[in-house]
This record gives sequence, C-alpha cells and structure tokens, in this order.
Amino acid sequence: MRLIRGLTNLKRLSGQADSPLADGCVATIGNFDGVHLGHKTIIDQVKQKAAELDVPSVVMIFEPQPREFFQGADAPPRLMPFRQKFEALLAEGVDVVLCLRFDERFRSYSAMGFVEDVLIEGLAVRHLVVGDDFRFGCDRAGDFRLLEQVGQEYDFTVENTRTVTVDGERVSSTRVRNALNVNSLEEAERLLGHPYRIHGRIVYGRQLGRQIGAPTANILLDRMPALRGVYVVRARLETGDWCDGVANIGLRPTVDGKRPSLEVHLFDFAGALYGQHLEVVFRHGLRDEVKFDSVDELRQQIARDFERARAWLANNPATPET
Repeated sequence: MRLIRGLTNLKRLSGQADSPLADGCVATIGNFDGVHLGHKTIIDQVKQKAAELDVPSVVMIFEPQPREFFQGADAPPRLMPFRQKFEALLAEGVDVVLCLRFDERFRSYSAMGFVEDVLIEGLAVRHLVVGDDFRFGCDRAGDFRLLEQVGQEYDFTVENTRTVTVDGERVSSTRVRNALNVNSLEEAERLLGHPYRIHGRIVYGRQLGRQIGAPTANILLDRMPALRGVYVVRARLETGDWCDGVANIGLRPTVDGKRPSLEVHLFDFAGALYGQHLEVVFRHGLRDEVKFDSVDELRQQIARDFERARAWLANNPATPET
C-alpha cells in the first residue's frame, strides 16, 4: 500500500507516467476513525469495484479530522492515532491512502474546486463510494446529488455506501466512542470486529512509576482518548510476544498531567522498551482516574489495582493472539 500525503504530492504523482493512478482509481472519502465494521464494508465495496475496473483502491482521509479543525479541544476523542489507522487500512488491503491536510486553505475549497482539483486532476477518479449524506466544500455546499451530476460531465460514477447494523443500530465511530465512554468494551468489540486497542511508540516518562515500584511503558497521545481510567490490558511487543498488565489512560491527575498519555505496567517483565512500538488491547475496566492527595496514596491504590487485575486474569485467560 502507498501513502500519499498532501495535495501537492498527489498532483506531482499524477503527472508521472508510472503513477499508480495513471488509469484512474476507485475512491472513498471519510475519517475512518476506528476502521470499524461499517468502514470495512465500505472498503470492500471500493475494492470490489476497483477489481472490476482494474484500477487501484483509494481511501481519502484528513489530518486533522474536520471536526478537530472546527471544534478544537471540543472535538470528539480519537479512536486511534494516525499511524494505527494507516496500519488498519493496510490490513484491509487498500492500495492507496491519500491523507490531505485539513487547514484554512482546504476548508475554503469550493465544492467544484474540490471535485476538479482533487477528484479529477489529482485522482482521476472513475468511481466514488460515499454516503448519500456526504457533504463537502466550503459551507458544505457539495452533496451526493452534485457528485452524480458532475460525474456525468467528468465520466465517473457514484455509489452509496452500504449500512452495517449491530443489534439493530447502525455501526458508527460515534457509537464506538459512546460504548467506550461507559466502559462497555464488549459492545465496542462487537462494533469494531476485534477488542479495542491502541498502538504507539514508547517514550521516556518522568520515571515516577519506577520510583514507586510500578515501572510503566509510556505512550504520549496527540489527542484526548476515547476512554479514560485504569484497565486490565494485554500488550504485544515488537518481538511479537504478549504480556498481561495494567494501564492508565488519561491525564494522570495526581501528578498534574497536562497531556493525555497511556501508561502500561507489564506483569513479570523486565527490559528496556524505549523507542519501540507497543500494541495495547483493553480487556477489562478496573476504575476511573482519581486525583489522590499524595503519591503514597497512589502507590497503595496501584498495588490494589495490580491485585484485582491478576485475580481477573486468573479467571479470564487470554488467547495468544488476543
């Protein structure tokens, strides 16, 4: 799979004779946050049509996501960071991921400007898969009907996305977030098709965990996560080995944390992990984040968290590939 970042790189690539988009493509557009069952169905639609036309499949996403641009800190939390999203799309067999920067300049694109510059000049799109409620362009002036009309002029077709339901309700990123917000990991798993997980690179922390007898692997998060609290987790190292443990995800209120992070203590593990990527699977919620009056109180609570986690794991063993 190929990643194309930015409209400039897209246009530069489109002018090359050996461009993977030389014969056009089948594309879809969206945030694809979580790459849940609904997204996977859309991707299958795109891949099927791309195979029929013998052209690449393309997923167009945005950084930041549009609501993050417009709403800032009030935007919905992310289900996954960008790298994890890219890896998930790779696993689904997408040929090209086009990531466009959503900034003031892009926001001001007219609907027709977007069609001509991105869809036609950039992608040479031959078939587009989007929802019938899809809106685009400045002031959301473009819609599904406009795409159908313009497609007749520029020789591309438009297809409505299929709806996927679980328990009689449409699968959506909002629904996954709502499930995680109330610690319903089981519902989130049904919507995603797998247990909820976060990937990230381990960085140096303040070493507080080590000082209180609970060393952690720390992953900084660019945006507020969709769930917060203390969880029983299972983590996969770069070696492919799995370890059980306990994770805190959120702002670490006792130590006046300002930036969201994921801190993972791995049971029965000793070794340096700095700079490595860690995959963390959330298995069971233990408690909410709490601001303790002292580090000593925090230490005592962590010991209780570890005890509860080990007891839960004893009754809920994981499969190696969890």
